[in-house]
Amino acid sequence: MFELLSEPVRKYIRDKRWESLRPIQAAAIEKIMTTSLNLILASRTASGKTEAAFLPILSKVDFAQPSVQVLYISPLIALINDQFTRIEDLCAYLDVSVTKWHGEASQARKKNLVKNPNGVLLITPESLEAMLVNAPYNAKTLFSGLKYVVIDEIHSFIGADRGIQLKSILSRLRYLNTHRFVVVGLSATIGDYTEAKKMTGDPDHTKVLLDRTAKEMEANFKYFKMEAADLPLALMKDLYLNTMANKVLIFPNSRGRAEEIAVKLKKISDKVNGHSNYFSHHSSIDKELREYIEHFAKTNVRFPFAISCTSTLELGIDIGSVDKVVQVDATYSISSLIQRIGRSGRRDGEVSKLLFYATDKWNLLQSLACFDLYKEGFIEPVNVVRQPFDILLHQMLAYVKQLSGCTRAMLWERVRENYAFDQVAEQDFDAILTQLLEKDLLELIGGELIIGVEGEWVVNNKDFYSVFKTEPAYKVLNYDKPIGEIPFSPQLNEDENLLLAARIWKIIEVDHTAKKISVIPAKDGKKPIFSGSGADLHPKIRERMLQLLTESEEIPELDETSIDILREFRSEFRNYRIESLEDDRPALLKEGTIQLYSFHGTRVNKSLHFLFDLIGQESNYLEQTSSFTFTGGKAELLSFIAEAIQILEDIDFHLENIVLTKPSIMEFSKWGHFLPLQLKCRLLNDKYFDFYGARDFLDRVSLVVVEFE
Repeated sequence: MFELLSEPVRKYIRDKRWESLRPIQAAAIEKIMTTSLNLILASRTASGKTEAAFLPILSKVDFAQPSVQVLYISPLIALINDQFTRIEDLCAYLDVSVTKWHGEASQARKKNLVKNPNGVLLITPESLEAMLVNAPYNAKTLFSGLKYVVIDEIHSFIGADRGIQLKSILSRLRYLNTHRFVVVGLSATIGDYTEAKKMTGDPDHTKVLLDRTAKEMEANFKYFKMEAADLPLALMKDLYLNTMANKVLIFPNSRGRAEEIAVKLKKISDKVNGHSNYFSHHSSIDKELREYIEHFAKTNVRFPFAISCTSTLELGIDIGSVDKVVQVDATYSISSLIQRIGRSGRRDGEVSKLLFYATDKWNLLQSLACFDLYKEGFIEPVNVVRQPFDILLHQMLAYVKQLSGCTRAMLWERVRENYAFDQVAEQDFDAILTQLLEKDLLELIGGELIIGVEGEWVVNNKDFYSVFKTEPAYKVLNYDKPIGEIPFSPQLNEDENLLLAARIWKIIEVDHTAKKISVIPAKDGKKPIFSGSGADLHPKIRERMLQLLTESEEIPELDETSIDILREFRSEFRNYRIESLEDDRPALLKEGTIQLYSFHGTRVNKSLHFLFDLIGQESNYLEQTSSFTFTGGKAELLSFIAEAIQILEDIDFHLENIVLTKPSIMEFSKWGHFLPLQLKCRLLNDKYFDFYGARDFLDRVSLVVVEFE
């Protein structure tokens, strides 16, 4: 395969002293150099996917043509900044220019690219959207001769609103292009290759190249019971001892918990004269501070460090190899777990090391289920909305702005030919269009659709380019030095303390007009309150949790306390005598109540909770335990189930009623509140609830009842 590459690219490989090509690189070179197929390159973290795409693409493309030839699309600005150096280094061998295009990038380099379109452009979907709607002529100039689109971390787009927007943007780019461009997606974690192929907009001409090379891994589970809101001191001390001499990434499941861990580890280290390299890294920390942490981790060779982080370091930002990854309480997906495990032992021959901490028995069980499924190679498929009416509404506004007005027929033609909306009927398109006209988001003048009075405010707002919500936040400053941004909460008052950027701060002033919080260093404090909740759990994880409870075999990765907790947990559930993992579900009778454990996914559980509320039965629903508690016994619960099945026959009516009486239910969608009522209900059904899954569960469930003594 080496011979297929151009001489400058071969020289790059020789200069890097590579002994051989990685499997995914050899496969990609052959396919890209000899075909015009779209490709999905799927292989583990640190397997050379970026080079697998760019080595052959740069060899094949004629960069003398006056256009951007290669478009690299990333889910994160930080990932663009990280990849820029690698791609620029490679492109220097061919004298090909590389340009970053986002809000923080050089304006001069952007202007120069528009004047002289060429080379490789790195961009996010939101910046691409902004260019298409605000400067469509520039977009035409830049992309008329585009040959390749490389989508990094493509799994992060699949099934997400940003992914639907990106599919639509690719369709819009094809209108600007003089010929077909090729799409290459990169990912370490894809659970549904059919959906991955659809991301290219042309699945019939898309091939998946899958490298199944496994990475050796060591995992250990530890248990420390949570007695209060903060993590147990014993856990923190154990975590310190297990990480003090290593380079470590620590993944809790929230920004607040990340701050708590970083601050407490630093305190413990200070007391024993240990190192001070303890950091927190998440979206609320100032960009420059995050970049400093990333640079430190990447360039530091000698000294240990610990970064307590969220998903900001889950994707492919290069911080070098770490010795160990720590997961505090269960992840919500196997996909996320794979990304995190891949951060450790990145070099050839190294072992990936993972340390799990659980703070209650349900988190231990969920962690074990995710780990079990990971070992089997299972990655959960995402929920894909076939009729994304909310994103369609957004894209209709974007189309009209981009085209500076158009007829209804032209707009429908663009939508009909857009692969992102191939399941949307013309009557639904018309319903959205009517709504946009009624709300003055669009206006019809002389047969031409233009942006309306209300629409001008919407499309000219910088928030228009994204399809995800951003929470309003206050800037936190220490003598005008930015520390980060946090959402306002009642605890943010003068003289209160908070944790941010792995430090404790005392609030000296809150300026509500400027939305600024002035702080100084302090001795003790509370973690800030961040909005947001956990992600939806796939039903396969919950089913595996139930399976683990019915089994008796020992799990070698557990410490003694975890073994005892799991043994006790299994003993509780052994009384239920589950025979069918698909149909049998435990129900506990206790003091005039019955608690049903559904062991189902989050969307089905939300649907069941909604149905039980509709029939007037107060069900104490706990997502962590996947359980519903009712007043009564088995007969009453069976009656509730029968009523819930009956009410499903009229679910559309009830959805309309809830949307009218509780409009806040649409907050899961940034653009959904603009939709007509009927389409709001259908979007709720497809995106938030799963009534088909709920009906299937209610039809099949067999209660295995045990009375508490």
